[in-house]
Amino acid sequence: MSTRILLRFCLLITVLLITGLVEAQQPKNIPRIGYLAPGSPSAARENVEGFRKGLRELGYVEGKTIVIEYRYAEDKNDRLSDLAAELVRLKVDVIAIQSTPGVMAAKAATTTIPIVITSGTDPVATGVASSLAKPGGNITGVTIMNAELAGKRLELKETSPKVLRVGVLWNPTNRGAAVVFKQTKAASEDLALQLQSLEVKGADDLGSAFKAATGSGANALVLLAGNPLGTHLKEIAQFATKNLLLSTYDRSGFPEVGGLMSYGPNIPDMNRRAATYVHKILKGAKPGDLPIEQPTKFELVINLKTAKQIGLTIPQSVLFRADKVIK
Repeated sequence: MSTRILLRFCLLITVLLITGLVEAQQPKNIPRIGYLAPGSPSAARENVEGFRKGLRELGYVEGKTIVIEYRYAEDKNDRLSDLAAELVRLKVDVIAIQSTPGVMAAKAATTTIPIVITSGTDPVATGVASSLAKPGGNITGVTIMNAELAGKRLELKETSPKVLRVGVLWNPTNRGAAVVFKQTKAASEDLALQLQSLEVKGADDLGSAFKAATGSGANALVLLAGNPLGTHLKEIAQFATKNLLLSTYDRSGFPEVGGLMSYGPNIPDMNRRAATYVHKILKGAKPGDLPIEQPTKFELVINLKTAKQIGLTIPQSVLFRADKVIK
């Protein structure tokens, strides 16, 4: 073998070795997930951890076999569109979203990237899915079915027969809250309760809503999920207690900060279940073919300390049904 041929052979071997080494060092195509939350990182912590837990149970290791791009709207719904568009520009493989306004923003931003709802209001009623069984398009996930919950949360007469007028705190600019308010109004008529609409579009509206509630002689307050209410639970709980009002919400965080009670699904667990949808989509499933899941377990949480402060004795029949009692 001539020297020239030998040199060429050695050069070829060297190039192949270097190419192989570079390819071995290059990162694999790791799936990237966008996670969009309406509130702050602290407010979303439990839900985020539920989502992470679901991914871990499916064998994913964050930072190694999957990457999550977190975006937080900090209770400003007008930021959701920009954040959703940002995730689209990053070309994430899937977008997971906590709220109905977030789903609407993502739906407007993309018709191709799969969107997984982690805890939104009925997607059929809000117009983002054709049906629960076969949603179509690029959206699927886990939904809170508030039609059934609306009536349950209004069964306050079982707790106190004195309840006749109920003030409903809600944000009319939130499409999900608008759907639930309509369902709540229908349920109030069946229960012969007077319903008072207390609209809260921003934190500055809370004061006037509180004044309207006390001025009308409301006996109780019902909170409908959505900002700004979700980030002012303690303030609302303190107002209700000070004015001897029964108060209820669909998130357990409310009685934990002084509200009287809550009744609704376990939201962190819904986020855990949503991770299953992400997994199926990454494996090739089309979101429009995946049935939207409804929660099967609902939790009743009661704060007995708050009940005592407002002079209310919770009937044993109600306490027996409670999943958690705060004393």
